[in-house]
Amino acid sequence: MTNMIASLMSYLPMLIVVWAVSTGLFLALLAYNGTITRYEESQLFLADINSTEQERQSTIVTKVNRILPFLRLFGGLAALLTIAIITIYTADAWQKM
Repeated sequence: MTNMIASLMSYLPMLIVVWAVSTGLFLALLAYNGTITRYEESQLFLADINSTEQERQSTIVTKVNRILPFLRLFGGLAALLTIAIITIYTADAWQKM
């Protein structure tokens, strides 16, 4: 068990770099999503009177739907890496007690 934790500790700097990159990408995508949805309005277009508004809203929804899988991917990866790093640190501290 001690050898396994020691080998995991040698991979920890690489895990932290991967965590930082995935968290940075996640935060950048959240910021981009926020700028896209800033002008989104909850409207229901029943007639073609405001076709430009309807077109603008549909392009916003299309952009949001396009980046949503990447948001979920990088958010989940950042969460899993956070849990892994905390677990490795905790196991190493527990072994040294």
